[in-house]
Amino acid sequence: MRLALGTVQFGTNYGVANAGGQVPVDEARRILGYARDHGIDMLDTAIAYGDSESRLGSIGVARWRVVSKLPPLPEECADVADWVRASVRGSLSRLGVSRLYALLLHRPEQLLAAGGEALYRALQALKSEGLVKRIGISIYEPAELDAIVARFPVDVVQAPFNILDRRLLESGWLARLKAQGAELHVRSVFLQGLLLMPADQRPRKFERWQSLWDGWHTWLAQAELTPLQACVRYVMGFAEIDAAVVGVDSLTQLAQIVQSGDGELPALPASLGCVDADLLNPARWSALA
Repeated sequence: MRLALGTVQFGTNYGVANAGGQVPVDEARRILGYARDHGIDMLDTAIAYGDSESRLGSIGVARWRVVSKLPPLPEECADVADWVRASVRGSLSRLGVSRLYALLLHRPEQLLAAGGEALYRALQALKSEGLVKRIGISIYEPAELDAIVARFPVDVVQAPFNILDRRLLESGWLARLKAQGAELHVRSVFLQGLLLMPADQRPRKFERWQSLWDGWHTWLAQAELTPLQACVRYVMGFAEIDAAVVGVDSLTQLAQIVQSGDGELPALPASLGCVDADLLNPARWSALA
């Protein structure tokens, strides 16, 4: 199955729609068991996700393909290679695994700054040593790829993509990454749960896009689909996507996601697309009035 399990909720209280807080360890264990039983074998985590790596290690993830991410390179880092290697060895120790399936940069724009070449060489060295199988970047928008990929070839790109955010498709990068042999992992499939919310539960600061929400709910009613079915079937409809990262707060949520993937998706109206970064980038939501 091309789903990957996002684990930020295992290590911290995350998400605009997350009402339950951090996932308890016992529930996380049940979630992982269900995922394995249903063909999901990839986990997405990061050093910055609180104690997510440690919790995963306590549960046991040796049989999983684990993707983790480096935090931003410290400004006063004297030895980039040592910092990268120490960071990754820390991740491996917390996770209880001998190598990562993939290591991504949380701040890939640092490749274009001073020390970027050294950072890239350090990633390649880890790959050569067998501590990571693939190296890559996590981006906020496809435009970041224009400057980075030409200079720093990567094995994996993680990017936002959902039924509203079609920038990967419209920019041509969806096809280009596949042609270049890079894996594509998409996240924000539910826009942090915003796409799944009933209209009366959506925070008022998102009323700025009311016409978009009205069109979304109208189309769902016409298509006789739940928001979850529409979101999952949309991303699963693209063969170029190697993994769709989904985060859950409970086993029930994961079961619903898995069950929602079967079935057809009617054509989408062009009016549902959006390019406004204030909506598409959750990092900007705290500034919304």
